[in-house]
Amino acid sequence: LCHHRTGLQVNGYKGTGGGTMVVAGSNNGTVGSVLIGGVLTMLTLSTICGNLLVVISVCFVKKLRQPSNYLIVSLAVADLSVALAVMPFVSITDLIGGQWIFGQFFCNVFIAMDVMCCTASIMSLCVISIDRYLGITKPLTYPVKQNGCCMAKMVLSVWLLSASITLPPLFGWAQNVNDGRVCLISQDFGYTVYSTAVAFYIPMSVMLIMYNRIYRAAKLSAAKHTITCFPREGERGAGATPRGARRGHDAHRPAVSGETGSVEGTEGEQEAEEEEESLDCVGAALKLQREVEEECSTRVSRLLKTGEHHQRRKRKNQSIFKREQKAAATLGIVVGAFTFCWLPFFLVSTARPFVCGVECSCVPLWLERTLLWLGYANSLINPFIYAFFNRDLRTTYSNLLCRSANQRCCRDQQRQLQGECLRG
Repeated sequence: LCHHRTGLQVNGYKGTGGGTMVVAGSNNGTVGSVLIGGVLTMLTLSTICGNLLVVISVCFVKKLRQPSNYLIVSLAVADLSVALAVMPFVSITDLIGGQWIFGQFFCNVFIAMDVMCCTASIMSLCVISIDRYLGITKPLTYPVKQNGCCMAKMVLSVWLLSASITLPPLFGWAQNVNDGRVCLISQDFGYTVYSTAVAFYIPMSVMLIMYNRIYRAAKLSAAKHTITCFPREGERGAGATPRGARRGHDAHRPAVSGETGSVEGTEGEQEAEEEEESLDCVGAALKLQREVEEECSTRVSRLLKTGEHHQRRKRKNQSIFKREQKAAATLGIVVGAFTFCWLPFFLVSTARPFVCGVECSCVPLWLERTLLWLGYANSLINPFIYAFFNRDLRTTYSNLLCRSANQRCCRDQQRQLQGECLRG
């Protein structure tokens, strides 16, 4: 099962995110070749269209031109580069039997583009997960730091780190295998461990940690999230006597004392005092009514203000809760799709030099090709995941597609009218 790199009987292999497996003498039927070619072409075109739509949406729609979407653009550019600079050459090489026909110089360029673009895509996903985690756990301080300069530095760091994996084979360490027929990335043991760790295993670990923390934060928020009604006043205010009542009671006492003190007076004086007492009682009652009304209005206004405060707080908690739930769902699907697409390929890539050696591959050809294209499929999935969970992107996609469809319909109508005019 292990064919060495001599002659045309080569069972080549693809290294960490780069290179081309070479298979000469494979006799696929015409129908099978056409079917495979059609599937690979559709995969490539779909990846180009989806990621190009993301770039156009963020660059030309004012609402989407904000620093938080810079990482989304970086991811889309990396996936778009994979579709434009890598997938077509791999497809052609597979369809013509596996032999590399594009020359030795372009082999190194091709491997460099493949490694850098795939690594940039993976690293962008990793940084996006960190960005989402900080946005959820520090909603007050992190958005202030999330300016254009900071996000641009993060994007630059992603691409520089990707280049650090690409450059070593070009400058003497772990040179690529490139003899005119075979084009594959170096299978040096040290370089394989370094490149797979930096390009995949470390980013995947970071993404899993961030997703776990966001999931725990969302779960804790769901446990604490309750819808509360207006708070009730303390029990001390329920049985308290109004100030006006006490004052009315105090005002009533002088009248009684005056009445008892005037027993020895004349009958006219008693009548005058009774009239004065009745007037005092009426005044006290009116005063008591006004004070009770003022007390009630004060309590009602205080209750309404407290209720509005709790309503605002409840709405804020609901907004944070929904944002945490949405971030957890989005990141969970992104991490799941990323792991499903790339983990099998990197497991095989890491183990292959230690199992098969540096100049042969003992892995079945169909397995290698399936795992390779499964990894490339992650570049197709990413824009649709973010479009599904981002309402602004989803709306922009719909508007752009509807506008292009309307323009196409208008052009068809114009051609039809021109044809009728010419026939007439």
